[in-house]
Amino acid sequence: MKIAENFQELSERGEGALIVYVMAGDPSMSLTKKIVRALEVGGADMIELGLPFSDPIADGPTIQAASERALKAGMNPDLYFNMIRDIRRNTYIPLICLTYYNLVLHRGIGLFMKDCVENGINGIIIPDLPIEEAKQTISEANKNDVEFIPLIAPTSTEERMKIISSAAQGFIYLVSLLGVTGARAELSVTVKDMIGKVQRSTKREIPIAIGFGLSSPQHVRDAIISGANGAIVGSALVNIIASKKDDEEKMLHDVREFVAQLKEATIIS
Repeated sequence: MKIAENFQELSERGEGALIVYVMAGDPSMSLTKKIVRALEVGGADMIELGLPFSDPIADGPTIQAASERALKAGMNPDLYFNMIRDIRRNTYIPLICLTYYNLVLHRGIGLFMKDCVENGINGIIIPDLPIEEAKQTISEANKNDVEFIPLIAPTSTEERMKIISSAAQGFIYLVSLLGVTGARAELSVTVKDMIGKVQRSTKREIPIAIGFGLSSPQHVRDAIISGANGAIVGSALVNIIASKKDDEEKMLHDVREFVAQLKEATIIS
């Protein structure tokens, strides 16, 4: 299923999309597979699976630590795609790769996108790839039916929003605040205004999902009520995984229950 089609089905049911993020290989590859299953059972509509990189500049300390744990556990692109292939045998919701451009470039942009589609990845997010330098990446993603999901920051001008929106597939990842990823106490009060600016910047309908800082059901509800089509939660989940990594049963239970609470908050009708 196309990512945008997933958004459409959810909208018809009166729901926003719950998009969750975890780091592949944290704390281990085998446990990541179980975590993904718990996320899906809990109610996640889409899952971003981070491919760890040694210098994740867009990420805060929580996800940086997760990246370090995954790298120490041996995670690399080959193991990542093998893991995705295994996950796809029992997972039916869209899967999105979130990684950094160095890893894509090192593998070869065309080969990376081919590996994505052949192993079950539906979309890709590359936070450190400016839209002005993304032409080849977008072209290779299009050839391989991988949806390119760009980020729009609070500092983006309306002209830049137009350029980014025109290249977006799947959805637009709207960054809710300046800085790096990480759980925050409150959602930015400017979110509604930012959503309006993005909507005015594009002449076509494409979903908008809010990320960075969302860490509670109330944040998710606020994002959907503000006009977003989806809400992205990452660091709060990564924190649960880190704090319970020595108690697998408890971790999977808590992940599943937390996701269920987040999903409930997306239901607006």
